[in-house]
Amino acid sequence: MNKENKKVAFQTLGCKLNFSETSTIARDFTEKSYQRVRFNEKADVYVINTCTVTEQADKKCRQAVKKIIRQNPEAIVAVVGCYAQLKPDEVSNIPGVDIVLGANEKQKLFNFIEKYEKEHRPIYHSCEINEVEAFDAAYSSGDRTRSFLKVQDGCDYPCTYCTIPKARGKSRNQNIEKTVALAKEIAEKGYKEIILTGVNIGDFGKSTGENFYQLIQALDKVEGIERYRISSIEPNLLSDEIIEFTVKSSKFLPHFHIPLQSGSNEILKKMKRRYNRERFANRIYKIKELIPDAFIGVDVIVGFPGETDELFQETYDFLESLDVSFLHVFSYSVRPGTESEQMSGKNDAKTIANRSKVLHQLSSQKHRAFYQKYIDTTHKVLFEAKNNQGKIHGFTENYLKVEINYDESLINKVVNVQLAGLIEPELFAGKPLL
Repeated sequence: MNKENKKVAFQTLGCKLNFSETSTIARDFTEKSYQRVRFNEKADVYVINTCTVTEQADKKCRQAVKKIIRQNPEAIVAVVGCYAQLKPDEVSNIPGVDIVLGANEKQKLFNFIEKYEKEHRPIYHSCEINEVEAFDAAYSSGDRTRSFLKVQDGCDYPCTYCTIPKARGKSRNQNIEKTVALAKEIAEKGYKEIILTGVNIGDFGKSTGENFYQLIQALDKVEGIERYRISSIEPNLLSDEIIEFTVKSSKFLPHFHIPLQSGSNEILKKMKRRYNRERFANRIYKIKELIPDAFIGVDVIVGFPGETDELFQETYDFLESLDVSFLHVFSYSVRPGTESEQMSGKNDAKTIANRSKVLHQLSSQKHRAFYQKYIDTTHKVLFEAKNNQGKIHGFTENYLKVEINYDESLINKVVNVQLAGLIEPELFAGKPLL
């Protein structure tokens, strides 16, 4: 079969960083005459880019492989990414997996596919993570509106619950000049918005003698890009100058995603986080003082070992007191090889589920209250391409979702829109002001 007739399908599990990497790997295939199809369609090659943050993520990978084998047992199945890096033997033992590639090899997947086709022998290739030094640049494409740009990889933080440093290696990045060149490439493809992604993006510059503040200053000057969002940044790395730059910039949007993980200083210390709740609160106050309309999303983990009912209540009360917009709630799960695996005071599944439910309810309250503040206000909305039952959707600068009647001429355009009212608790009906 000629390459022109071959089809490849991708499934991405986990974070936005994974999506940017999958898209870059996919471009390598399409540039070599493969046709990309949906994951539920018949293909010659299936690629699963994995996550391993939770046991559930590992389970999803195994389920995806089983699904492929049922629908196309003759296909080549490649499992790449974090799960493949951490547990290559476990992944290779999943029936039907032909290729397993870790962090250092996944960007060379096409070469390994060619090797497999010639030799018809399984390929399991995952070097020690401490040997991974190269930075593989990546950005997503296909959305027509927004692109996820990878600016940093790896992490030097020894958080006691996290396997990411073992899956992705030490913090590293390419220099500002090369990162800006990628942003220009994205602009040339017609994208209007870039989301900066990484494992610990506030650590940008460690490997090149630069810093994140210098990066955003340089990116702000790229012509063609009208919007930037910072995907997630640690509170100890979110400096006053970054916040103040966001106020001055017409491109960097009032949208912050800041991991908290716990509102208890006792638990934060056990997690080996590099800040306390007072430092976190200071960052929220600073943002809201300078940018009252800012959307602030917060990551929080429930059920960490030693989190008693009293300490969970501390987290709840702390979050309730903060002017934040949304909570990303994660249930603690034991990850093999982490310090927390050996800690006493583990919570049972029922307790963790109940605490998660309580914080999800708090998140819904805060998210709805955030939306309600903006009824009958006017905001700039970037509309996306998808026609959803005669409707088109977009997001304001501060991440309010807006719906209007489908209008193809508005795709990938930033338009002033009156937020006329709420269709759902977290969805505005918009009226374009053309």
